[in-house]
Amino acid sequence: MSLPGADKKIAGGVLGILLGAFGIHKFVLGYTKEGVIMLLVTVLTFGFGGAVMGLIGLIEGILYLTKTDEEFVATYVTAKKGWF
Repeated sequence: MSLPGADKKIAGGVLGILLGAFGIHKFVLGYTKEGVIMLLVTVLTFGFGGAVMGLIGLIEGILYLTKTDEEFVATYVTAKKGWF
């Protein structure tokens, strides 16, 4: 039996790695404010800020995928930790 919210771990991790600069992984996890921040930084800097946002997305994607389901749910679903 899987934990509620654990199903978002793989989707969030893969999207963080592939599309992290746009904050798509944040929207999948329900972090609208953080997703909009990442998207706006990338768009409003004409992509220059996207390098930083992409690195953040890459790190977060790896963190999501390396956590156990229990750790992921406790950190990102229950505690609502928006960054790293």
